[in-house]
Amino acid sequence: MNRFKLTVFLLVGFFCFAIGLQGQNVQAPGIVPAKTIEQLTKENEQLLRTKNDWANFSRYREANEKLCKPVAGEGRVVFMGNSITDGWIRISPGFFENKPYIDRGISGQTTPQMLVRFRADVINLKPKVVLILGGTNDIAGNTGPSTLEMIEDNLASMAELAKSNGIKVILCSILPVYDYPWKPGLEPAGKIITVNKWIKEYAASHGCDYLDYFTSVVDERQGMKIEYSKDGVHPNKEGYKVMEVLAEEAIRKALDMK
Repeated sequence: MNRFKLTVFLLVGFFCFAIGLQGQNVQAPGIVPAKTIEQLTKENEQLLRTKNDWANFSRYREANEKLCKPVAGEGRVVFMGNSITDGWIRISPGFFENKPYIDRGISGQTTPQMLVRFRADVINLKPKVVLILGGTNDIAGNTGPSTLEMIEDNLASMAELAKSNGIKVILCSILPVYDYPWKPGLEPAGKIITVNKWIKEYAASHGCDYLDYFTSVVDERQGMKIEYSKDGVHPNKEGYKVMEVLAEEAIRKALDMK
């Protein structure tokens, strides 16, 4: 058998093997499964949205327009963040019911996106307090490479904007992550610890409150405890219960409520 025939034979054999594995729902080593039409459609919609509305102002524009100004004595609180905040009101809606709490989380967002929409989704809503929780998607590289200093700069800018508008600031620790399911191998645990140390120090030296979610949900690998998350990144209902107790305590402190 000459070299050309041998090459053709091996290629045909490989493709037959791969097709056979696909029929058995088994993935051959090194072969990336084809994306479904639904996945491709979702990715395309996200790309178009990012291109046309990078900070996603459209997400809350209508809700913001309908929101009335705070009434006298109302301790309005805005929760600013990414998917962890976005998912909070869906997974644990009771926490927000009959309270002056406003969820302004957007899934997948990084701190520069949060900073760009901060005036529209926080300052213009006239809250007494804002809880800022962001940074994990920056470490995951959701909108491109990001240094830890860039994350810290964006968090500081949001805090400064809030304070200059008379809003009390609660800077939240990034939740622990051992690995990102959508982008494995980045080893985020140590980076999160480093940023959290900076957040705590910045809060102490700039008149902000520091809300430590990290310590209550971290495991021995510096990831999130399995009982609090299905994917190691996003809290489940039990995880949000832990966060709610801590958030309520921080809010009471910020509003000078006993």
